[in-house]
Amino acid sequence: MSRADSHPSRRAFIGATGAAATTGLTAGCESPAPRPSRPSSPASPERVSPTGRYQAGITLPQPAQPNLLAVVADLGDAVAIGPLLAELGRAVRTLTAGTDPRLVGLPPGDLTVTIGVGPRLVRMADPALPGAADLPRFSREQIAPQSRGGDLLLQICAGDPLPLPVVAAALLEQAGHRIRERWRQSGRRGPNIPVDKGISAPRNLLGFIDGIVGPHTTAEHQRHLWLAGPAPVGGGTIAVVRRMEFDLPRFTALSVAEQEAVFGRRRATGVPLSGGTAAWDPNLGAKTPDGRYLVPADAHVRRANPHVVGVGRVSGDQCFAAGWHAASSVRAQASLRRRPLIRCPKC
Repeated sequence: MSRADSHPSRRAFIGATGAAATTGLTAGCESPAPRPSRPSSPASPERVSPTGRYQAGITLPQPAQPNLLAVVADLGDAVAIGPLLAELGRAVRTLTAGTDPRLVGLPPGDLTVTIGVGPRLVRMADPALPGAADLPRFSREQIAPQSRGGDLLLQICAGDPLPLPVVAAALLEQAGHRIRERWRQSGRRGPNIPVDKGISAPRNLLGFIDGIVGPHTTAEHQRHLWLAGPAPVGGGTIAVVRRMEFDLPRFTALSVAEQEAVFGRRRATGVPLSGGTAAWDPNLGAKTPDGRYLVPADAHVRRANPHVVGVGRVSGDQCFAAGWHAASSVRAQASLRRRPLIRCPKC
């Protein structure tokens, strides 16, 4: 039996029992370029502007806020999405500025609200736009219809967890009867660990450093993250939200070496099993003297590698009570069809 066949894959520890779609749009002037990760003061986090060419909450702020609340909703019949989004956008401005009385006196701090629309609304605008098609179902999915898809995503993030439900309530009140909430999920991101100059990433619920692979630089964001066009989606991106349950007892029963084979990285350091540093790309062709891959054939880093999948992604993974919440933003679509995700485009 080869090494690749002798251990379970990362997906064996994930129950695909809940997942849903996401994403969003914004327009305006150019946002500042992403900044290297740096320590922030929890007492007075820097305000993040809600306006710009790109929505806040995707590459800004840096480092990412530790607290997240995602709300997925459907539009009512005959609701015009344009006026609703404009109205929500105005509410986001007052909420992030701290001038909205619905904040009940809570300081917004580094609050960001990222708003997205789902495939059904994209198809209504233009079936040829990126993200108009739903992702196909996968053979081992166990996702309830209510947990799949959705018309509207509100991704609310902040360093302070208190404003999140307050902001969600304000936005839902603003929308009123025009939308119906499907589900919501809160999450928390672990503390960042430096992995390279200007790059840091948190540990996930399984103890491994997650989100090491970029895109990190402005050039990488332009190539892999932001949609250049067509015009209705220019400056947007495709976002994916997944809710997953991890089989923690089964995973923790493995030896550290077996856990590392599942991920393809060292648990303590994040270094690929092929060697180097945590920031190095895994050498997917490296083999042992007897011909076994150093990075197993079904390891997570191999299956998720941009060179294999065909596109990079910005990851915003969060822990929650039932398992793991992942919000990722990417530009390409065709490669996503090979992955067990539901996605909707920014438009």
